[in-house]
Amino acid sequence: MLVKGTLYVCGTPIGNLSDITLRVLDTLRNVDLIAAEDTRHSRKLLQHFQISTHLTSYHEHNEKKKSLELVERLKAGQTVALISDAGLPGISDPGGEVIRLCLEENIPVDVLPGPNAALTALILSGMPAEHFTFYGFLPTSAGERKRILEDLANRQETLILYEAPHRLLSTLQGLSESFGDREAAVVRELTKVHQQVHKNYLSKLREEFEKTPPRGECCIVIAPFVPEKLAGGPQEWCIEVNEGVQRGLTKKEAMKEVAKRYGVKKSEVYQALIEELK
Repeated sequence: MLVKGTLYVCGTPIGNLSDITLRVLDTLRNVDLIAAEDTRHSRKLLQHFQISTHLTSYHEHNEKKKSLELVERLKAGQTVALISDAGLPGISDPGGEVIRLCLEENIPVDVLPGPNAALTALILSGMPAEHFTFYGFLPTSAGERKRILEDLANRQETLILYEAPHRLLSTLQGLSESFGDREAAVVRELTKVHQQVHKNYLSKLREEFEKTPPRGECCIVIAPFVPEKLAGGPQEWCIEVNEGVQRGLTKKEAMKEVAKRYGVKKSEVYQALIEELK
C-alpha cells in the first residue's frame, strides 16, 4: 500500500526487462506521477508492462527546477515514483537533488531496490568483492581524469568505473599509464542477450577493443593494487628518491614512486628525507 506524500525511488532493469521487481511494478501502476530521466525511453518500459501512469521528465538539465515542483506535489499529498533509464536513480543518474530536498522537508522517501550495473559487473568479473570502490564516470577533462586516476592507482581494493563506448580506449590507455599493466575486466551489455565479460591485462584489453570497437555502456572493473613491499628501509628510500629526481622526476613524483614500490606511505618517505637532511 502506498503512503500519501511519499517519494518512491525505483530501480529499473539495466537490460533484461524481466529483472524488474513485482513491488516496483505495483508502485509504478499506482503512484500519481512518475518522474523519468528520459520519458521516451521509460514509456517503452511502461508500455511493455501495460502501465499508463502519467510521466514527467526529470533529467540533469532540469533537475533543480523539477525537484522543486516534485516537492510541492509531494507536500500536497501526491505519490511520486522516481526512475532513471536503467538501474537505481541517484547512482551516476539524476535523483540526488530531489531526494536531498525531500529529506530536508521531512518528506518520506522510500527506496525500492533493483538492478545495479556496478555490483552486477563486479560479481561477473570475478575480482575480489570484499572491499571495493565505485567511482562511476571519470571527468571528461584529460587533466582532471589523469589526476583522479593517479589518486586511485594505489587503492588496495577493487575499483569499478562506468564508461561510454566511444571513450573506452582512451580510458584504458589512461588506466595503463597510471596503474601499470594490471588485471581488469570490461563488462558490456549487462543482462542482455550479448552480455560479455572481457578479462585480461589493461594493455591486452586495449588491443582487443582497437580491433573490435565496443558497443553499449561499459563497466570497467580493475584489480586492487598490491604493493611489492621490497626489502629496504629509509636509507634505500632516500637513495631511490634522489635517483628518481636525477631521471627528471619532481621530488613529489619520485617520493610517490618509491612509496608505491616499497608499499609504504608517502609521508614515511618524506619523513626519511627530512631525517637524512639533519
